[in-house]
Amino acid sequence: MTVKLSASEVSVMLAQSMETLARELLPGGKKSGAEWAAGSLAGEPGTRVSVHLYGPKAGVWKNFAGDESGDALDLVAACVTAGDTKAAYKWACNWLGLTNEKVEERRVEIRQKAEEAKQQSDELARKRRGRAREQWLAAQENILDTPVDFYLRGRGIDLRRLDHPPHALRFGAEHYCAETGTSLPAMLAAITNLDGRIVALHQTWLGQHGGQWSKAKLELPKKVLGPFAGSCIRLRRGETGQPLKKVSPAETVAIGEGIETCLSVALACPELRILAAISLGNLGTVRLPDSARKVLILADRDEHPAARNGLRKAIDTHLAAGREVRLAMPPKGKDFNDAIQ
Repeated sequence: MTVKLSASEVSVMLAQSMETLARELLPGGKKSGAEWAAGSLAGEPGTRVSVHLYGPKAGVWKNFAGDESGDALDLVAACVTAGDTKAAYKWACNWLGLTNEKVEERRVEIRQKAEEAKQQSDELARKRRGRAREQWLAAQENILDTPVDFYLRGRGIDLRRLDHPPHALRFGAEHYCAETGTSLPAMLAAITNLDGRIVALHQTWLGQHGGQWSKAKLELPKKVLGPFAGSCIRLRRGETGQPLKKVSPAETVAIGEGIETCLSVALACPELRILAAISLGNLGTVRLPDSARKVLILADRDEHPAARNGLRKAIDTHLAAGREVRLAMPPKGKDFNDAIQ
């Protein structure tokens, strides 16, 4: 009797060698942290296609240009077999060197490696959370008259117009940057879960250019240390001044993506409770207390299909949770920070 691995099992096996596979399928791409970035599914240089290389998400990919996504076997189908999944399965089995005699042995190996990968991922996440807390606590609490303050002013955000600067923001005078291998000034933001515990750190490296402070001239001037799904940067408590867990049903919780966008809205509407979700994908997954019944999404003006679909998904997620959802978009520019400038 011929024994075959299922498509999902083959996909898991491909994911175990994801960096090697990504280099072969997308040769014009390059490694960026724990991801492989390419310009298209044809393997051109760029950043529109992103593939997770390690951990529990290994093999998961997304093409932001065409709003396509899937697992490792789907990537083979998209890159090699023009979407033909049966042909992709055959190609993958050949690439993996599978034979009928090895199937059961491979299944045991898959289970073992999956458990090992989960343990390693959990341990790595724990270490990153610890580093995030340590680095934020070690940073300077008062950000007024620091490069963070000067950078935000250059973006049209004068913190003195608020009753106090956001407690989530701190200044790292010498914050290590892996891209340069040196320490640079940085704006650090605490990313916290619903319980208020720091789970990750948002980092914006800064530099002086023409006498003005702005984002450092790096390939990736902004990075997040630690997993942050479901968490957020708490920038304003609003007029109630209560912690997030004590939000009342009558209060509106405003959620945007970036720090600068959200602070721009805070200047115009200081009475709002404002959270930065960090990414479009996290807009709908930020955990709110059951008492939160009203959400205002601070959307970027982005007509790309992937952005529109991501926004729709965020709205639907909050609606499914039984919340009233309103949408705010900037009158001009891509985001609210563009609008105030």
